Amino acid sequence: MDRRYTETIKINNVNMGSKHPVVIQSMTNTPTADIEASIKQIKELEDAGSELIRLTVNDYEAMEAIPKIAETLRSDGYTAPLIGDFHYNGHILLAKYPESARYLDKYRINPGNVGKKDKHDSNFSQMIEIALKNDKPVRIGVNGGSLDQELLTELMTKNAAEADPKDAQEIFAEAMIQSALRSAAFARKIGMPKNKLILSVKMSDVQHMVDVYQKLAERCDYALHLGLTEAGSSMKGVAASSAALAILLQQGIGDTIRISLTPEPGKSRAEEVNACKALLQSMGLRFFMPMVTSCPGCGRTNSDKFVYLAQDITNYIEQNMKTWKQKYPGVETLTIAVMGCVVNGPGESKQADIGISLPGSSEAPSIPVYQDGDLLTVLKGDDIKDQFITILNTYIEKRYSLVKTPS
Repeated sequence: MDRRYTETIKINNVNMGSKHPVVIQSMTNTPTADIEASIKQIKELEDAGSELIRLTVNDYEAMEAIPKIAETLRSDGYTAPLIGDFHYNGHILLAKYPESARYLDKYRINPGNVGKKDKHDSNFSQMIEIALKNDKPVRIGVNGGSLDQELLTELMTKNAAEADPKDAQEIFAEAMIQSALRSAAFARKIGMPKNKLILSVKMSDVQHMVDVYQKLAERCDYALHLGLTEAGSSMKGVAASSAALAILLQQGIGDTIRISLTPEPGKSRAEEVNACKALLQSMGLRFFMPMVTSCPGCGRTNSDKFVYLAQDITNYIEQNMKTWKQKYPGVETLTIAVMGCVVNGPGESKQADIGISLPGSSEAPSIPVYQDGDLLTVLKGDDIKDQFITILNTYIEKRYSLVKTPS
């Protein structure tokens, strides 16, 4: 699909923009001043595949922790750029801790809470000037929940005086867009180049969020960070974010994404990273690991063997992906089908690079395996998983090996 044009923005070792893959980012939920906990979670997020990691920087203790966090991560081989998330007092923190400001790879500024009236411009300007001095990119992040109330009141008052006033939600969206664009224009006036600016206009409602991003995309060519401000937890959060992001990504809008999920007790923060990867891979925009397509099951499937096999194959891939990625370039594009009956089993298996179709109710107890669209073999016995994994390994070795064996 065609991407909306945006310039390349370099965030330390990560390139973002329409010439580059959509970048995955995440955010820690540890107190940044808790250095050990923050380092542990950042490693967890990067191990899961996060390419940019944002940290809350809300007080002196958090800002003082940044150099130690960054140095420890780099010495341990972790390289994901670190983004400082500032609200209310960012101008004070960046000025008071110049070393920490240099260790951060990007700053996030919320124009809705950088200051009121005459302080707004001076505080915003101070942060932009520090970013320029340190050669750091900036995201101007507008949120529906913390929108500049002076700007909103200005637009609402003007709209009320019109003969045919617009809907309040339309004015709210316009206020978000103007907050982002006015802030970007002000940053440019101070000296910030376009290839150092990213914009976002986040809301929590799916339809409103899609609408405001579409309108913003029509009115500028700045790089855009996509996401809902709050999506919820677990399935609801993933569904809401995926619904919104998929529409925009399909239209070529968006250069980096975050799926914000309310953390569940006992679950990894990296779930939001996994959700981003699954979304991008499902849309064919990026590939991170072989994709397993599996049967949902119905009355025709007389056992749950295909369910366990699908999970076993997925687990096997996850366990080996780190090695495969180095040894077998391109293996992440591999497609695998694990099906449970004759209705869709052979067809789906033929469409995948490699597929297996287990027998359903009243079917013969034979298990065909397909490779590149053709029947490869028919499996029998009690060790189907081991037989299929052997076939899978042979296929990967033959197709993706850096050292090709003579045929």
